[in-house]
Amino acid sequence: MTRPLTTIVIVGGGVIGLSTAYHLAQKRVGKVILVEKDKLGQGASGRAGGIITGLLWTETGVAVRKVALDLYEQLSAELADDGYRFQNVGCLNFFDHQSWPERETLLKLYDDQQVAYEILDPAEMMHRWPSLVVNERLIGLYDPRGGYSEPHDYVRALARRCRDLGVDIRQGTAVTGLRHAGGRVSGVMTADGVIAADAVVSTVHVWTLQVLKTLGRRLPIKSYVHQRYVTHSLPSPLKIPAINANPFGGYVRPAAGQRILAGGETPDRPQFEVPSPMFQMDELRAPESLPGQLRTALSSLLPALAGTTWESVHVGLLSFSVDGEPIVGQLPDLTHFFVGCAFHSGGFAYNPAAGLLLAELVADGQTTINIDAFSPTRFRAANTDAYLARDLAQKDAVQRRH
Repeated sequence: MTRPLTTIVIVGGGVIGLSTAYHLAQKRVGKVILVEKDKLGQGASGRAGGIITGLLWTETGVAVRKVALDLYEQLSAELADDGYRFQNVGCLNFFDHQSWPERETLLKLYDDQQVAYEILDPAEMMHRWPSLVVNERLIGLYDPRGGYSEPHDYVRALARRCRDLGVDIRQGTAVTGLRHAGGRVSGVMTADGVIAADAVVSTVHVWTLQVLKTLGRRLPIKSYVHQRYVTHSLPSPLKIPAINANPFGGYVRPAAGQRILAGGETPDRPQFEVPSPMFQMDELRAPESLPGQLRTALSSLLPALAGTTWESVHVGLLSFSVDGEPIVGQLPDLTHFFVGCAFHSGGFAYNPAAGLLLAELVADGQTTINIDAFSPTRFRAANTDAYLARDLAQKDAVQRRH
């Protein structure tokens, strides 16, 4: 941006939008307005597992997650009085002998990026976490900096901090369109009128294609239904790390109130088309057979699951780009309009850094780390059209976990 910013509008009141608002407010570059059609965190953010690991699969992903973990540590201190703390219990990533060689090739990347990790055998894992039963076919890649956040605590605390910093948060304000002309976006249209802006940032997750439709633009994104469950309280706290249990088709972590949170994959699930901008995730349902299947799949790893029942279910949507990487940046040939979307199942993991990166792009025109691999400009229009024309089951999309 070459001219001073007076008003920035962020569309979407999930964790990506709130984080962007937080970082922009700290930069004091202008008035920051965040609009959300419902309540804050009502979409995917309030249904998230909240797990983060820094042990990703690309140089850009690893670099961005390092920033995210640093920020989570800072936010734990800054938001402590508002009831938020990052749960730094570590993150244990499981592999079997078929999947391990691909991940093993990334260890040099972690070494080069000075990212801490440990390779653990079954005996060592069961010694550290006696609640686990780990068979001899499994390899553990442990991230000592990883962990999780409780979504509602984080959303509530970050929203309060944004308001303290002067962010104008408008809930129940649906965006009906974008004001644009000559390749420039200059505001958003709502039922209450137009909100003029020097920059607009869209952080609306699976609603992104609906927003882009008003601009005649598309991105290669597909969405899939996903579900997670939380147990009733256990007799005593369960001391385990956050676990990406890919060989078991799911993930599991401790949860507030001596509970266990678990999520499961549904690889044959067809893609989901968001029907309208006013779509609500409360409309989604998970098959009744899934809770029992998930308990069976994970109980061999975590026997405590076999002795409890699910107290609640949370069904939402995951969003994947054609190459599995997030999309963060300004759309080609469209100035003053930025997007942050397609964070696979890792929106919560990326959000502190994604908000910082979007704020840097809006306020400074560049980011402190290279995120060309996340840029919307990496997609060709013909490839985008071809990808969107295909019907893909979830197992056929490029997928990432946390």
